[in-house]
Amino acid sequence: MTCDIMEAVLMDKPPRIFGRTREWDGLAAFATRSSDATAGAAALGVMSGRRRQGKSFLLQALAEAAGGMYFAATEATEAESLRLFTETLARHTNEFIEAPFRDWNDAIAHMFHSVTDRPTVVAIDEFPFLSKTSPALPSIIQRELGPGGSGRASSARLVLCGSAMSVMGSLLAGQAPLRGRASLELVVQPFRYRESARFWGITDPRLAILVHAVVGGTPAYRYEFTQGDAPATIDDYDAWVIRTALNPQTPLFREARYLLAEEAAIRDPALYHSVLAAIAAGNNTNGGIASFIGRKSDQITHPLNVLEDCALIAREPDLLRPGRARYRIVEPLITFYEAIMRKRWAELEIHRAEQVWTTTRQTFLTQVVGPHFEALCRAFALESGDALFAEQPSEVGSGTVNDPASRTQIEIDVVALAAQQGSGPRRILSLGEVKWGEVIGHHHLQRLATARDLLRPKGYDTETTVLALYGGAGFTAELTAAAATDDRILLVDLARLYS
Repeated sequence: MTCDIMEAVLMDKPPRIFGRTREWDGLAAFATRSSDATAGAAALGVMSGRRRQGKSFLLQALAEAAGGMYFAATEATEAESLRLFTETLARHTNEFIEAPFRDWNDAIAHMFHSVTDRPTVVAIDEFPFLSKTSPALPSIIQRELGPGGSGRASSARLVLCGSAMSVMGSLLAGQAPLRGRASLELVVQPFRYRESARFWGITDPRLAILVHAVVGGTPAYRYEFTQGDAPATIDDYDAWVIRTALNPQTPLFREARYLLAEEAAIRDPALYHSVLAAIAAGNNTNGGIASFIGRKSDQITHPLNVLEDCALIAREPDLLRPGRARYRIVEPLITFYEAIMRKRWAELEIHRAEQVWTTTRQTFLTQVVGPHFEALCRAFALESGDALFAEQPSEVGSGTVNDPASRTQIEIDVVALAAQQGSGPRRILSLGEVKWGEVIGHHHLQRLATARDLLRPKGYDTETTVLALYGGAGFTAELTAAAATDDRILLVDLARLYS
């Protein structure tokens, strides 16, 4: 099969793969590329992402479509891993290999020598399992890809994949052996909120947000972890939470605990759970987290960095106050666990889910859904900003404005900034207020207007700033009438958020 023919086959994503078009196209292009720059030489790709995102599913489908090799590493000794790799390579090449490779030096060299006739995918999944027991493996691959290495005469398209984000991130960082060697760096993210609603088959925006606030956009939670159980209507939502996330008989029940336990860099789970609990409770600054868990600020720098490296939390700068930042839990299921499940774990284990949910549902709405809705509104502003504001924002986040007159701070839930142009003032495209359970009225608009006026003397350009109000419970008639006659007032309801 020629490269041209194979590329045409690869460009057709298998029907069984939902979404992931960009990921598939990137993998397919890497797998089939045969340009002057790479002809006759192996290429390296690195694929990562948190667990349950469908990385293995994508890689297996790619290897199958391309006629390539897929090897899934396991937690095993180096000798056993080499034996399993030898068997997989022998099956792929139809070659008789008399004995397992002596070490990874022999295995990697032989693998490259075995693939020379056409671009061929060689996918090694769960690579961190191998590098843990064989720390020299990245250096061996780097040597074989370099001048004089076996990869120079190979057409292999080697893909290293893993879920341990701290390990995968370090492969190409700093002075790591493989830095500068990869021609593909693919991070598989959870589905975005609108895509997630389609994946779950949910058309009601309110129900979609409530479901997303628990399971996020992780594909595996749709079928493998809930056996395909999705809430039929908004009236079924409470019962769905009870029979899935709060049910000790489902895999989803313990998943948040496992997500933390699976990260090798986390050696003191109690401390990390306390940090996450602090963030879930709304203590999202360094000082607030430290105070919540009874530590000094400098004592939580390391756990915060580890959680960030593991892609479990994100550090988000205050866009209006340089030098300040807030932390946000990236995985909704962890927020749900820390805010709702962890404190009532003993009751949940003896199947008291209905009683627990009845007494914690309000906490869920305020500590889980409210902040989650804010994050979705920021995502909406970033993804759809060119249709909402004067131009596409370069940054979207949250911010804080000091109000000296009232001696208070105005928290801005959604701040959209234009790209910096030279030394001129930074243009604020939009300031936004988000409310999930409260009807938004004119006083919310006035609060944003006050913040806008306070920012002008601070050196910001607010001439075209749109005051945006994102409402989960609707808007007053007065505000709706005002927005109809002023194009600098934007109202975003749930339907528009999902349109």
